[in-house]
Amino acid sequence: MVIDIITSVEKIFDSFLEFGPVKKAIENNSLKIRIFNLANFAKHPKDIDDYPYGGGSGMVIKIEPVYKALLKAKEGFDKNYVILLSPQGKLLNQKKVRELAKIEHLILICGRYKGIDARIEYFIDEEISIGDYILSGGEIAAMVLIDAIARLLPGSVNDPSSVETDSFEDGLLDAPYYTRPVEFMGYRVPDVLLSGDHKKIEEWRKQERIRRTLQKRPDLLNK
Repeated sequence: MVIDIITSVEKIFDSFLEFGPVKKAIENNSLKIRIFNLANFAKHPKDIDDYPYGGGSGMVIKIEPVYKALLKAKEGFDKNYVILLSPQGKLLNQKKVRELAKIEHLILICGRYKGIDARIEYFIDEEISIGDYILSGGEIAAMVLIDAIARLLPGSVNDPSSVETDSFEDGLLDAPYYTRPVEFMGYRVPDVLLSGDHKKIEEWRKQERIRRTLQKRPDLLNK
């Protein structure tokens, strides 16, 4: 899988690509990340934004460098799926992550300032949001999406079966987990987890998933 990132702040991804499932997926050749810096597609390195027509505060990223970067990213691929990270997009969930993980080539466009010239909407397939709040730019949202996808790719986690029981995978939250010590500040690990009875443990975890979802995210059960 290839994920391309179109951004004006390339360096923000340096550390991100060196840790966790993303790094493992890259090392196992199940994921390739390419970064396209908008400064390389502008007439001048700093000529990537301008004042908005009609007045108002803030700056807007120009359409030309974004479009040129998009064309470059598409080279060599028959099919491409272009996503604009935007607070106005559909809210990201695990179902969408699984859908995107099956696509051969994703292109993620990261906005900044007041956003990108609205004509970008004619050149994308979908807008995605990671939540109803505003970030400094789409780069952090892109990292969230990439990390979520990378965990589903071959070789990205030591135990692939652990991914299948994560929260949201089947519409429920995950069960609680404990480790040593058995007792801490008067709080004890549930006896069933110390019993060695794997069937009882599995049943307990199923019940806890439902209980936790009902308690913390009842909206998931309604869906």
